[in-house]
Amino acid sequence: MKIENKLIPVVLCGGSGSRLWPLSRRSYPKQYLSLNDENSLSFLQITLQRINNLKDIQPPIIVCNEEHRFITAEQIRKINIKPSSILLEPFSKNTAPAITCAALQSLSYGEDPILLILPSDHKIKNIEVFLESIIKAQLSAEEGNIVTFGIEPNKPATGYGYIKADKEFREDIINPFKIKKFIEKPNLKLAEELIKDKSYSWNSGIFIAKASVLIGEMEKFSPEITNLCKQAIKDNINDLDFKRLDKYYFNKCPNLSIDKALMEKTSSGVVFPLHVEWSDIGGWQSFWENSSKDLNGNVLIGDAIEMSSKNCLIKSNSRLTVGIGIEDLVVIETNDAVLVSKKGESEKVKSIVEQLRCSKRRESDENVQVFRPWGNYISVDYSSRWKIKKIEVNPGASLSLQLHKMRAEHWVVVEGNAKIEINEKEFFLKANQSCFVPIGAKHRLSNPYKEKLVIIEVQSGDYLGEDDIFRFEDRYGRKTN
Repeated sequence: MKIENKLIPVVLCGGSGSRLWPLSRRSYPKQYLSLNDENSLSFLQITLQRINNLKDIQPPIIVCNEEHRFITAEQIRKINIKPSSILLEPFSKNTAPAITCAALQSLSYGEDPILLILPSDHKIKNIEVFLESIIKAQLSAEEGNIVTFGIEPNKPATGYGYIKADKEFREDIINPFKIKKFIEKPNLKLAEELIKDKSYSWNSGIFIAKASVLIGEMEKFSPEITNLCKQAIKDNINDLDFKRLDKYYFNKCPNLSIDKALMEKTSSGVVFPLHVEWSDIGGWQSFWENSSKDLNGNVLIGDAIEMSSKNCLIKSNSRLTVGIGIEDLVVIETNDAVLVSKKGESEKVKSIVEQLRCSKRRESDENVQVFRPWGNYISVDYSSRWKIKKIEVNPGASLSLQLHKMRAEHWVVVEGNAKIEINEKEFFLKANQSCFVPIGAKHRLSNPYKEKLVIIEVQSGDYLGEDDIFRFEDRYGRKTN
């Protein structure tokens, strides 16, 4: 059978990745991180590059949170990928609304493509086998099936959902099987029973289906989500390279996974065996399992040293971190938080993050390093009436033309060259030169050069919140006053 329909990847970037805290946080979640020193690419970038060699593949549709739009755009720009659309979710509503909106968007192009729906935070080895499996699974999708990939379990994992097929998997038969049922993440006792039955597989969360089939089945089994997504797409707002889904209608969508909304109800679902080394790197335990280790089973990343230690993960991000005589521990150091956990207890990190949120701790969701469309800044130190920041402005980038009603700013250039505008006066600064921005002055910082610009900003005033910004102009489409 010949594959007639075009293949469009749909990459889902909406997760928060809280089980990899303190590195992954809501403001900069797992899919945008590079977690090893060997490869500087993020999970998102690796996901997109992994499928680059598929024949006749079309530009992807990417679904991400509105808060992460510029991080997403910058990361895909760096690997020279031009998406057909970046859909912005105003709220996190799980995978069913995200996939439905992406399918509706793909149909608006005038054809009925096959969608390859990919989470953005998986690790997959045996890429050639993975790509061959996608090609074979497309044939099943052409016939009107909704294909999900099942991974053969190699341990009684409690962090994955399970799929029961109508037949046992065999390595010599690579065909789709009808799905009998889905099982939510089981407890250890149940997981140990499930892996004895060769008809069970881990639910990878990767799907292939025609866009029209997805929408047709969603209309049948989850009409509320489908109708609301149609309105959210219809009333979307184009914002530079992004499409903002309508807040009113999207917020009304039930918070449901595609499994709950569709796959557990449809008779069109099939599971396709995927024989690759796969992990969703859902927590620090799985991160250690999927990393290269030394002779004593240790994984050391960043400025990390161990002595007389075994089977540990030590990851340093901002300072020297040393482990002596420790065993089976996870030690994750960032510039504002340190996690120390037994590897087997690291799944509880998500509960710690919820506890921090309840205590209104900034560290639960925010990173010290904050990314903006023009670059990033790090809060170095602060008190009630002053704050020190290190600001990096990308080549060719510019902050908005703005003023602050409650604070003054002192800028010192430490690397590169800066273009400064203060109250319609324009001038340039180089390294070791500085300027002062008074309270209420209309100002803008720009980097018109090819090299990175780094400045130290000292703020002073009665109020230092990030919402004390009155914008006049902004090249990135952010709200002006």
